[in-house]
Amino acid sequence: MVKDLVQVAVDNYNGVVVGEYSASEANEVLRKAMIELNGGSATFDFRAVRDGKCNGLFALVEKILTKTVLEGLPENNPLMRFVEDMHVKHGDQISFTIEGTGNFVVSEIAEGTQALRRQRMFGGEDITIKTKVFGVQIYEELARVLAGRVDFNKFIDQVAATFMKQITEDMYKAVVGGFNGLAAPHVDGGVFDEDKLAMLIEQVETDTGKTAIILGSKQAVRKIKGITAADANSAKEDLYAMGYYGRFGENPIIVMKNGRKAGTASQFVLDNDLYIIASDDKFVKFVTEGDALVIPGNPLDNQDLSQEFTTIQKYGIKAVMCEANGLYKLA
Repeated sequence: MVKDLVQVAVDNYNGVVVGEYSASEANEVLRKAMIELNGGSATFDFRAVRDGKCNGLFALVEKILTKTVLEGLPENNPLMRFVEDMHVKHGDQISFTIEGTGNFVVSEIAEGTQALRRQRMFGGEDITIKTKVFGVQIYEELARVLAGRVDFNKFIDQVAATFMKQITEDMYKAVVGGFNGLAAPHVDGGVFDEDKLAMLIEQVETDTGKTAIILGSKQAVRKIKGITAADANSAKEDLYAMGYYGRFGENPIIVMKNGRKAGTASQFVLDNDLYIIASDDKFVKFVTEGDALVIPGNPLDNQDLSQEFTTIQKYGIKAVMCEANGLYKLA
C-alpha cells in the first residue's frame, strides 16, 4: 500500500496522469490514506503524536519527500547540467573516480570548510563524499494537508523550495571555492577585456578539446561588453531581452542565479567572476544519504499546543576542479 501511495504522490507531483485520477482526486486519495494512517483523524492529537501512534503517517511522508524533493533536483537550475548526483543508503559512502592526469583541486563544502587540497594525478583517484545533516522546520503544514486546507503538492513545494535554496547555495560555494584554487595561466583579472576572455577560453578548449561555456552571476556577465561584431541583431535582441549577451562568439554565456551568504542581507555567494569550463564537465558531485526523516515536535513545548515538524536529510557536496578550467576575476 505504501509503495503504491508513494508512486501516486510522485506521479501527481510530476504532472503525470495517475490511472483514472485527476490531480485533485489524486490529492484526495493521498489525504484519505494519510488520515487512515493517522488513526482515522483529520487532525493531530498531541497525545497520539506523543505516544507514537502516527508513525505510519510520518513514514509515508518521508518516502514521498525522498522521491520528490531529493531525487528530483531542479533541472531548471543552470548549474544542474554540471552536477553528478547519486543517492546511497543510510550508512553507505559513495566514491567518484577521477581519471586522467593533471592538477585537481577539491573543495570539501560538506565539511564546513573551503580549504583546498591539491595533488598531481598520474592515473585515477576515488573521491569520497562525506555527508552532513540538514533540516527544515514546518509549522502545522502537515496538519493543513490532513484537514484539506492545502494540497499535498504545495506541502512538497514548500519543503523542496527550502531544501533546494540551501543545496544551490552550497553548490555555488563549492564552485567558488574550487575555482579560487586554480592557478595561472588559467586565471586573469581586472576590468573586462575581450582579448583576456578569449585567451582563457582558448586555453580551456586547447586543454580539453571541447567547446567552453562561460558561467557567472547576472552582475558578472553584464560586464561583458565591447565584443567585436556584437552589433548584430541577435546580440541586440539578447541585450534587450536578458540584459546581457547570450554568447561570446561560439561560446554560450550562462547565468547562475545568485544567493545570499548565510547570515547576511547584502553579500552574495557569487562575486563578479566569470567561470570558463568545458561544456560537459560534471565537476560538482552531490550525494544524498538515506531517506528524508520527518520528526514531529512536542506540542507541549508550545503554549498553544501547535504542532511543528522537522524534515531532515543527509547530503554532501564537493567540487572537483581540473586546472583546465579558467577564472576571470572582474574588477
